Amino acid sequence: MKSKIVALSKNEEFKSLLKKKKVSNKFVTIFFGHLIKKDNKKLNISFVTKKKIGNAVKRNKIKRRLKNIMNDAVKKISLKYNYSYLVIAKPTMLNNDIKIIKDTLFQEFKKIR
Repeated sequence: MKSKIVALSKNEEFKSLLKKKKVSNKFVTIFFGHLIKKDNKKLNISFVTKKKIGNAVKRNKIKRRLKNIMNDAVKKISLKYNYSYLVIAKPTMLNNDIKIIKDTLFQEFKKIR
């Protein structure tokens, strides 16, 4: 099965999303909004972890967790495909259980609907 998730690629896309709406909790900050010339059949989302969080191993672990959670979210909850998302991780993601993180992220994405 092909993935329905596509990453943002251009610097302008990131900059324009940072100026749009945002939702925040103790694990992540989610910026979202409409981007011009984006595919509405796939989920446009990118995951960002700052260097303050830790070394490359820790940052990649967080990104893997977020990708896994979003693959489940695509299957279980109805997301807006006409929006593009930028998910910025916070350091609290490392120390918590993935189930708790998943539940809070699902709540945040339901708010965006």
